[in-house]
Amino acid sequence: MREREASLPLPAALSRREAVCVLAVASLATALGVTPAVAERAVRAAQGLRRAGPAPDLRFFTSHEWEAVRILVDLIIPRDERSGSATDAGVPEFLDFVLAEGPEDGRTAVRGGLAWLDTECRRRFTKTFAACADAERMAVLDDIAWPARARPELSHGVAFFNRFRDLTASGFWSSKMGLEDLEYHGNTWVAEWKGCPTEALRKLGVSYD
Repeated sequence: MREREASLPLPAALSRREAVCVLAVASLATALGVTPAVAERAVRAAQGLRRAGPAPDLRFFTSHEWEAVRILVDLIIPRDERSGSATDAGVPEFLDFVLAEGPEDGRTAVRGGLAWLDTECRRRFTKTFAACADAERMAVLDDIAWPARARPELSHGVAFFNRFRDLTASGFWSSKMGLEDLEYHGNTWVAEWKGCPTEALRKLGVSYD
């Protein structure tokens, strides 16, 4: 596991990637109030923008926010031996589309959260989030990633980061790269059903007996 992945500790049984994958189960509608149709269009738009090049025409984010978003999503889902990072999967483009199409309160929450990150980084390091070193960024994120142990005065940052982490997970695991990471094969024809694989049953702690 990469050094920056290890800086947000998890229970020993879960890896960073597995834990964030669990968060993706929460629907995008819950996180932002968008419809499934909008989420599906966002996936397609992100794929198209990634093919078009690295500098898309932004619909929601400012150029300053875009820089911070690209850094933040990759701190949440970095590149590793299994797959590429959130930016490799087109998550920033996905978020730009979803937020542009979504309700006002969702847009306000994300924009306000990004501004909060800059304010907190300036307070601690006299620099914006994007201008900070990775260690400085992670020091801030460590303090807001775990609601149960976060200080009360960081409540706005906690609310933002947990929402943004859900959105990042939704964007990643609805992308082609994310589906491959999950080893999701979709509706495939099975000529003969032989039951759940033994290794999967063992992992779940169940059996056919």
